[in-house]
Amino acid sequence: MREQTRTASGVGEKPAGGKPAGGAGRIAAAGDEPAGDGPAGDGPAGGKPAGGPQEALPGRRGQARRNDGLILEAAREVFLSDPKAPVAVVAEHAGVGISALYRRYPSKEDLLRRLCHDGLRRFIAEAEKAGAEPDPWTALTGFLERIVDADVHSLTVHLAGTFTPTQEMHDDARRAGAMAAGLAERAQAAGRLRPDVVADDLDLVLEGCAAIRVPDRARTSELRRRYLRLLLDGLAATPSGPGGPSTRPGLPGPPPHGELNWRWRQR
Repeated sequence: MREQTRTASGVGEKPAGGKPAGGAGRIAAAGDEPAGDGPAGDGPAGGKPAGGPQEALPGRRGQARRNDGLILEAAREVFLSDPKAPVAVVAEHAGVGISALYRRYPSKEDLLRRLCHDGLRRFIAEAEKAGAEPDPWTALTGFLERIVDADVHSLTVHLAGTFTPTQEMHDDARRAGAMAAGLAERAQAAGRLRPDVVADDLDLVLEGCAAIRVPDRARTSELRRRYLRLLLDGLAATPSGPGGPSTRPGLPGPPPHGELNWRWRQR
């Protein structure tokens, strides 16, 4: 695989002259959850809020965690449908007061950052899991299947350019990109991934799957898995036949190389 400096499509390169992420002043109201659990603190690191059991917390801290899960789940649904929707719609969808939302996320940008950073962390966690798989092709395909199932790249497609990423997000994006490239290079070294594929091709495969969306959530998942399987067949290297190496034609045009990072300049 041609060496390249890249990031996962979860967050692009830092725009020239970009300002560090700010955020409006905190809005507090009596009776809301305590501010000790900040936006980047206790939530699950994933494309979607995790459904598994979590340690129960008593009283107001427990309510704060429950509210955060409701807010993140609602924000994901609302903003994937309409990235320009106001946070009041998120609060209504979550069934929490607007003050409860602002206590944890003082601005819409803070909420968008949390959603996308959680997706990026999920990407990294799945890449780490794939790195422990001994078979290179199983590692790569299992990784892509889990990312598609988690719907991580829908966040990229819909929310890129709607907020200013933090430096930590840029750092995690570079790490995620290097990990995905490592999985691809491993599969190529084993002769399982076609040699003209680059890591950025995988990002576009994931975005293509994320673009599939129908009203029924279960059917959306089935269709995404179906077309990922078709795409994986295209990514697989063709074994050499009895007469020598395969004559499979190469991919047309130059490979992608960080071209999608323009989307992360704020609109």
